Amino acid sequence: MSTTKKPKSDLRERKRQVTLDQIAQTGLRLFMENGYEATTLDAIAEASGISRRTFFYYLKSKEDVLLAHESGNIPRLLRPTFLKQSPKQSPLSAARETFLSLASMYETKESVMADRILRSIETLRLRKEALHVQLEQVLAEAMYELWPDPAKRPVLRLSAMIAMSTLRFAKDNWRLADEVQPLTHFIDEAFASLDEVIMP
Repeated sequence: MSTTKKPKSDLRERKRQVTLDQIAQTGLRLFMENGYEATTLDAIAEASGISRRTFFYYLKSKEDVLLAHESGNIPRLLRPTFLKQSPKQSPLSAARETFLSLASMYETKESVMADRILRSIETLRLRKEALHVQLEQVLAEAMYELWPDPAKRPVLRLSAMIAMSTLRFAKDNWRLADEVQPLTHFIDEAFASLDEVIMP
């Protein structure tokens, strides 16, 4: 019986992801043990068993260690997950279903801890905001693929902005509720509230 070999590019990407996960895990552990400010990039590299140069092949800064945890694989999975949605529903409904599918990635212990550190320092909060904008653009581009009519782009761009802001609102409410209920509950609640916000 013949077996299909996986492309070398897939194997390389899988190996790269394993190493990236290891660096991110090590970095977060050091942040929790020693504090974010006291933990150096060199310390993360050494504890991960890699050189400083190798660290920069995977991540650009200490901040990226936190962002790798806070959003997990969402930047990579947002587009393909969204493109699985039916174009027969509204862009906001498709975004809601996408967020519900990815919600568990925000609920891990590591993601919650990384988010707390990101929100505790002003410069880190700004990086978190920048990631929000990047994800908004990724979502907009995915919407353009699902609904390719150029005339729809302004509405789709606005839909992406509204959807990402609604997700942010849901995550804020989830944190305020001490993460007792699942994030999906707050995503459903936030999108339901749009009916009262958007003009008829």
